[in-house]
Amino acid sequence: MEFKQRLYFIIGSMLMMLIFGAMVHSDEDVPVPETDSEPGYVVYVVQVEGLVDNGLHRYIERGISLAESNNAAGLILKMDTFGGLVDAADKIRKNLLDTQIPTLTLIDKNAASAGALIAFSTDTIFMAPGSSIGAATVVDGGGGKADEKMQSYMRGLMRSTAEATGRNARIAEAMVDERISIEVITEEGNLVTLSTSEAVELGMVEGSVRNLEEALEKKGWQDMEIQYVQETTNEQVLRFLASPVMSSILMLMMLGGLYFELQSPGVGFPGAMATMGALLFFAPLYIMGFAQPWEIIVFFLGVVLVIVEIFVLPGFGVPGILGLTMIFFSLVVSMIGNVGFEFPDLEYMTRAIWTMAITLILGILMLFSLGKYLPQNRMFSKLILVDSTSKEKGYTSSDSKDALMGKEGVTVTALRPAGIALIDDERVDVVSQGDFIENGARVKVVNTTSSRVMVKRLTS
Repeated sequence: MEFKQRLYFIIGSMLMMLIFGAMVHSDEDVPVPETDSEPGYVVYVVQVEGLVDNGLHRYIERGISLAESNNAAGLILKMDTFGGLVDAADKIRKNLLDTQIPTLTLIDKNAASAGALIAFSTDTIFMAPGSSIGAATVVDGGGGKADEKMQSYMRGLMRSTAEATGRNARIAEAMVDERISIEVITEEGNLVTLSTSEAVELGMVEGSVRNLEEALEKKGWQDMEIQYVQETTNEQVLRFLASPVMSSILMLMMLGGLYFELQSPGVGFPGAMATMGALLFFAPLYIMGFAQPWEIIVFFLGVVLVIVEIFVLPGFGVPGILGLTMIFFSLVVSMIGNVGFEFPDLEYMTRAIWTMAITLILGILMLFSLGKYLPQNRMFSKLILVDSTSKEKGYTSSDSKDALMGKEGVTVTALRPAGIALIDDERVDVVSQGDFIENGARVKVVNTTSSRVMVKRLTS
């Protein structure tokens, strides 16, 4: 029965994950604000800050949808970013190129890497003094330069995007490929990064402005109503949960809760904690483009194999080892960004493994240190059994099995390792010494301590 309970627990957790993902993916909970302005007399402003990820893509996509549904005069991206995920930037690029709404990017200090690609996807670019754009070479999870396949793909994106918006494709490509030299700007071997004045002089941007008001005036939108698109609570929460610190805490919740749940009968507080940790760990990573569906499936399959090892095939064999391997592997690869090209290099896998190992070590040390005073805590004592009922304190079992010591019987169910045996014409709950004993085998009682009847198989 315990195995079925835990199997239902795993299936329920997976269903909760799917429901949570569907709820977050749904845009029905984001109302479309109405504006009192006449069609064509409102401009929407979207803040492009921090890491370019799929959370940002959802935010910008919602801004484009609002502008289109309200027939806006334009959409402005107020940008300050050092880049992020290539696949997320590509999605944003496609949305901007496909919309019929006039688009403008105001670069307020930084438009590096994926930010440059997004900026080139808009119809107009203005830069504030002291800003820069470029350095769009692709880097991997460890901060090193990615392989040629990724660089070639990014070069193609930059080149085609610049051509689509009427900009110099060769300069855009040189922001990715250091082998391209641009006269007066840079020599071969250096990536192109342009300052505000250089970008204006080369025609890569339309002008220099000090603030949003000047950008509106230059574009002829000074009389328009300005609507700022705010990030929803869902979008903010997802980004917070996907941060490295929160990922480590949720990982400890998940693994610690899973361990204590497997040690205790039934599904209780540890199981709920493990479910919540898994839900909050994988869902944001999946939605924001870090974790793939197969990684989540591998994790839950690993948990199922561990449960099978404990309750169906006792001992520590292939299912248990394979299950633990799948659990740790899924956690490691989920912390590595996915761009859909090839398996990550061993070097970056190693770094992710070290990150998880350090997290686990710190968690174990914290548990040991808290274990010294948590049993005296009132709240903690309500969650677990602190007092013991040992024989030294005068406690005895109300149903002693000592009379069965040394007697023989026959198993009436398979022992896995627990089961039932017929001893002295009575059905008795017994447990083997860890090995599997089939139905109908002759057994002998070898231990009756703690009211537990332990038996061993008779060879004859």
